[in-house]
Amino acid sequence: MIEIAELAKRYGRRPVLQGVDLRITRGRITAIVGPNGAGKTTLIKTILGLSRADAGRIMLDGVQLDGGVDYRARIGYMPQIARFPENLTAAELLALLKDLRASTDRDRRALDEELIDRFALGPQLDKPLRTLSGGTRQKVNAVTAFLFRPELLVLDEPTSGLDPVASSVLKDKIHAERRAGLTVVLTSHLMGEVDELADDLAFLLDGRVRFAGALEALKATTRQATLERAIAKLMAREAA
Repeated sequence: MIEIAELAKRYGRRPVLQGVDLRITRGRITAIVGPNGAGKTTLIKTILGLSRADAGRIMLDGVQLDGGVDYRARIGYMPQIARFPENLTAAELLALLKDLRASTDRDRRALDEELIDRFALGPQLDKPLRTLSGGTRQKVNAVTAFLFRPELLVLDEPTSGLDPVASSVLKDKIHAERRAGLTVVLTSHLMGEVDELADDLAFLLDGRVRFAGALEALKATTRQATLERAIAKLMAREAA
């Protein structure tokens, strides 16, 4: 679905992405992992069109992204910390998003509001967003990501702030949508979560992809039973 070739990005004199090559396969969950400062956030922002690369290209279904914004209608995005208009209620926020998307929703498919019920958000919808707890705001964040039935879902630390029940609900939803054909890109510092969710993994270090492939292939290559130990082994090799 997404092919990234020779992607490069600098902030001032500091290189953040250095010739990134990566393929994200349709209908699979790809995790982008790495230590702080590896370039994960910049890579995600570049895919979303929130940051422009200095060099390289990103292809979406064979079409190169050239700065246009139409393709974003195909993407659902759940940032780690959502910035909502504090004066709106959750219901007003959802209504606003529906109004904004009404003219761009290509086939007017039914909205996906399943998580409202699964999270038992009903009693919270008429409360101002500024009064909601961090966990409840994260639930609203998840609802907005799935709302328009995207073809590509980008999740940045999706379970951050969620209690175990809500976290399980969200993971079940991700798995269900993946089985239905949704393509997912996620970042997480929780290797257990990545192990539970992802099919494929891209490991970034110093702005370069040091591994890209199936999770099980990484475990086999490093001869480790868990993803956390496999990543640790990979980092040790790169540092040697």
